[in-house]
Amino acid sequence: MINLQRIMIIGKPGSGKSTFSVMLQKNLNIPLFHLDKYFFIADWVPREYEDFLSLQKELVAKPCWIIDGNSSKSFEIRYREADMCLYFNLPKWRCYWRVFKRLFYKASEIDDRAAGCNETVRWSLLSYMWNYEQRINPLLNVLKNQYPKVKFIELRSPYDVAHLMRVLTHKEEYSIVTGF
Repeated sequence: MINLQRIMIIGKPGSGKSTFSVMLQKNLNIPLFHLDKYFFIADWVPREYEDFLSLQKELVAKPCWIIDGNSSKSFEIRYREADMCLYFNLPKWRCYWRVFKRLFYKASEIDDRAAGCNETVRWSLLSYMWNYEQRINPLLNVLKNQYPKVKFIELRSPYDVAHLMRVLTHKEEYSIVTGF
């Protein structure tokens, strides 16, 4: 397994990125940064984009990190500095189910939003989720080719996610079959 000090985690809302990130942070003891806390000021109001980019550049300059979040316009800032990129590409139906479910059941230990950004489902979020792969996959292909040193892992099921957690926390051996 490669030396993991910088881990980029991306995927649709509801794919399990934040839950996984929190568990990984607890196991690896690496600082965790949720991008939504940096992108939004409060009440889902976006920060000035240049300020957001500056904050990301400060984060990736740190010696170790887990960065959970999307912002595809700034993928390259994180990707080029990452040791590993985890792409949570779970089925749309599962992500939609989880987004609606968390309106009623929110894990209180996951503090992944800026102040005043309460859980809500907006049409813009649902549309963003629906078009995620067609927007993101071409960009990821470019980044994978441009930065081959980054270990890229696509997770397509809860089994993949659980297996990877066991591998990354040294509770299970690397699998040649699954590639992680």
